[in-house]
Amino acid sequence: MQQESILRKILRIIALVLVSVIFLGPFLWMVFTSFKPLAEALRLPPTFFPETWLPQNYVDAWNSGPFLHYTKNSIIVTLSVVALQLLTIIPASYAFAKMDFKGKNILFSLILVTMMIPAQLIFLPVYLMFSKVNLINTYWSLILPWASSAFGIFLLRQRFMQIPDEIIEAAVLDNTPTWKIIFKIMLPQAKGTVVTIALLNFISTWNDYFWPLVMTSNDNVRTLPLGVSMLKSTLDGVHWNTVMAGNVILILPIVIIYIFAQREIIKAFTYSGIK
Repeated sequence: MQQESILRKILRIIALVLVSVIFLGPFLWMVFTSFKPLAEALRLPPTFFPETWLPQNYVDAWNSGPFLHYTKNSIIVTLSVVALQLLTIIPASYAFAKMDFKGKNILFSLILVTMMIPAQLIFLPVYLMFSKVNLINTYWSLILPWASSAFGIFLLRQRFMQIPDEIIEAAVLDNTPTWKIIFKIMLPQAKGTVVTIALLNFISTWNDYFWPLVMTSNDNVRTLPLGVSMLKSTLDGVHWNTVMAGNVILILPIVIIYIFAQREIIKAFTYSGIK
């Protein structure tokens, strides 16, 4: 019996190691390639660890275009989207969790249905609409389409539903305004879920490539993912070492955020019932 238990532990460890290699392998390959000279990055058979470490690749990637401007645009767009989504998600989640009104379940179901509609399906009508009001190549074209999040509403609603109705009823009897109930009672108890929604939306918006590609045609409001993709457009071929360095620059903030926030993210999904 004890031998069987030890065997299970060994098999579990082996399985975890294999899964880690599958998921971390491409990431580590990108990081190590970002430090290789071009000749070594293109060598066949390839090397995993750099024989010569070349941090200059990061300087070359950063100086290959207006990356500081791209970064500023990404920060403006990402923070604006996160702020706007929280302003719409929080009251909507409270309404669906704690208020009764006609058609509530139907409306909530319709909101959930929008989670299954990809951006590639709606970009053309949105583009035409923004084009008519001269919003193409502006921050608004990158911010307004993501003013709310169906997934965020679902996640926060699930957390609000865990809070006892008696607390809300007591606040109503004391003539507490609705906005105070939301911000003084509900949000402090759902702080982890709100932080998780903000982080997930930050990651999604920061990494978004398709929407800025459609809505921008010049460097004025281009974001960092587009800038990194343009590293491949060189006259003397693709410098994959520089491209990988650009990708590391792009995802580094996301990796840091996830490392420090993973506990809150897991806790939020536990409250929502998602497994």
